[in-house]
Amino acid sequence: MSIGLGIFLIAIGAILTFALNVSVDVVDLDLIGWILMGAGLVVVIIGVALLTRKRRTVATSRVDVDPATGSRVNTTERDDTL
Repeated sequence: MSIGLGIFLIAIGAILTFALNVSVDVVDLDLIGWILMGAGLVVVIIGVALLTRKRRTVATSRVDVDPATGSRVNTTERDDTL
C-alpha cells in the first residue's frame, strides 16, 4: 500500500510541476509539485525497505515422556525475531 501511495504522490507532483501552467498568487504550484514528488520518493523507499525486511521464526518441538505418569508431553517453543 505504501508503494502505491508513493507512486500516487509522485504522479500528482509531476502533474502539478510539469503539466499545469496555472499561475496562483497565493502558492507556488511548482514547489508543491516538487515537494510531493520528494515525499512520494521517500514513501516508495520506505515501502521497499519494509518489503525486503526478513522475518525469521524458529519453532522447536520436543516430545518427552513424564516419568511419574508415563504420558507423553509435547513442548513447543517459538522465537520470533526480526
